[in-house]
Amino acid sequence: MKTLQFKTNINCGGCIKAVTPTLNEQAGAGNWQVDTANPDKILTVTSDKLTPEEVVQAVEQAGFKIAAA
Repeated sequence: MKTLQFKTNINCGGCIKAVTPTLNEQAGAGNWQVDTANPDKILTVTSDKLTPEEVVQAVEQAGFKIAAA
């Protein structure tokens, strides 16, 4: 498994709820988390198959900003 990390603007429970269906579909439930306590709101995704570009596209489709950490 590889671990991918990104800076995001996912900063609250409501934001996490909004992005959950997309990330669960792409990465699988339990394979991602957002550290909302971190100033950069770090999204960590663990996956063997996802590319960084696919994660970026999924988060942007959900309406959030994302960049490489």
